[in-house]
Amino acid sequence: METCIIKSPLGYTKIIGDNRGISQVTILNSEEKETDIIPTELEDCAIQLREYFEGTRTTFDLKLNPEGTDFQKVIWELLQEIPFGKTISYLQLSKRLGDVNAIRAIANAIGKNPLWIIVPCHRVIGSDGRLTGYAGGLHRKKWLIEHENPYKQQTLF
Repeated sequence: METCIIKSPLGYTKIIGDNRGISQVTILNSEEKETDIIPTELEDCAIQLREYFEGTRTTFDLKLNPEGTDFQKVIWELLQEIPFGKTISYLQLSKRLGDVNAIRAIANAIGKNPLWIIVPCHRVIGSDGRLTGYAGGLHRKKWLIEHENPYKQQTLF
């Protein structure tokens, strides 16, 4: 497995993967040294993440290879169907899965998502519209949702 660290507007981001695909993208809660030379297997991921943060990319085109249970992988695939700039509730996601009683299991699978931003778990919100549970911190979830909002709110003062 290859590893690199890049800087993003939300902190340092660690990318792990190999020729089988990207297995992890995580936000770090500490300052790290950026990788000087990004391994070939991780270059596309680093480039696409930078483009996302620059606002020029709305979808990712990467070979992914996350580790997880079959159920988790199904949920992560459902997350990838949520369009850029849109949000969905846990209840709506459970309905897409076909099991409204699976909300807790879905939330648990979302919490174990190893592919930050690429598998957009930040787009899942509470049924009442509130931001809920996010491993990277609610301040980052809020930033990501605002970043993807096509209607940027300007401050009056």
